[in-house]
Amino acid sequence: MPEDLLIAYLEEMEEKIVEEYRQRVIASEQAPFKDKIHLNGQAMYKMVIGYFRGTTTLEDIKELAFQMAGERNLAKVNIGDFVYNVCLGRKLIFELLLKSQFPPDVLLQAIDKAGDCFDVFLIHAVSHYTDLKNNDLKEKQMFIERSHKDKLTILGQMASSFVHEFRNPLTSIMGFSRLLKEDYPDLPYLDIILNELNQLNFRVSQFLLASRKGTVDQASETIHIEELIEEILGFLYPAIVNVNAEISCEIDPECVVTGNREELRQVIINIIANALDALQKVPVNKQIVIQAMQADGDSVIRIANNGDPIPPDLLPVIFEPFFTTKKGGTGIGLYVCKEIIERYNGTITCQSTEEQTSFTIRFHSQAAHTQKNRQ
Repeated sequence: MPEDLLIAYLEEMEEKIVEEYRQRVIASEQAPFKDKIHLNGQAMYKMVIGYFRGTTTLEDIKELAFQMAGERNLAKVNIGDFVYNVCLGRKLIFELLLKSQFPPDVLLQAIDKAGDCFDVFLIHAVSHYTDLKNNDLKEKQMFIERSHKDKLTILGQMASSFVHEFRNPLTSIMGFSRLLKEDYPDLPYLDIILNELNQLNFRVSQFLLASRKGTVDQASETIHIEELIEEILGFLYPAIVNVNAEISCEIDPECVVTGNREELRQVIINIIANALDALQKVPVNKQIVIQAMQADGDSVIRIANNGDPIPPDLLPVIFEPFFTTKKGGTGIGLYVCKEIIERYNGTITCQSTEEQTSFTIRFHSQAAHTQKNRQ
């Protein structure tokens, strides 16, 4: 039978082909088993013979491919060298067959069958090698993320303790400044000092809320959104004038939320302050629209501006902690907003187009009256 003669011929030439493979194979100097790479060539040669004989199945080929891919991964060897060496083995077998005296039809079938064998082997080997590399990268990434989170936790605890201690003298300075204002209402620069102290106190409160040290159990109260917005706009008045922004409000007087007034104040100040920042580069017609309404039993607050849009690729991560595009920004403002709103079982979302960027806060009907998971 021609096929039996072909198999016998391949077996007879095994030593010669393996030796030629050993001489021509590519082996990195860093490869730990470079002197034994020719043994892989011998295993592939036997794989082809077994495939011709019918004793090597496709599952056997897959198993050998997985084994070699695993070895390459452990050895940290370039997959390109491995693929080259496999193709070298294929080439040597093809050259051997073409030099034989078998009829053309027998050679054609043999070359097709050997090619199929190597194709299956390469597909499984490269695929498995890629999976192993991806798993290694995932494990390294998880380790880096865990280490990063641990460092951030320690840093956050240290910073929170420092800021917490910093707030005590700040409160005293603010108190004495107000007393000075009462005793000497015309004292120069006192209004500026008080405004700057209020801004500093706001930033301290923001940081403490982010670290959860600032979230203290307090009795909830009914918050009239109209009154709260009016108070906040007064607080932000110097920044609004500096940006030369036009503020328009559409607020339902019946719109109320039950909860912690200071927390909700922090949220709205953060969003309006971000809107003012976005309007800095707008030459004219700088607008911020503030809306508040009752919708289907929910309390909804919407704050929009016509400043620079948020790029689409950044929208999914703007509420992540420490993410910021501002020079010198902390990246905790929107994170704090999201944390506070979600503690009331509410939602905060953002939409941004070339024409307008809007933040929508929705307190669901139940959440508008009951805070969830007080910290």
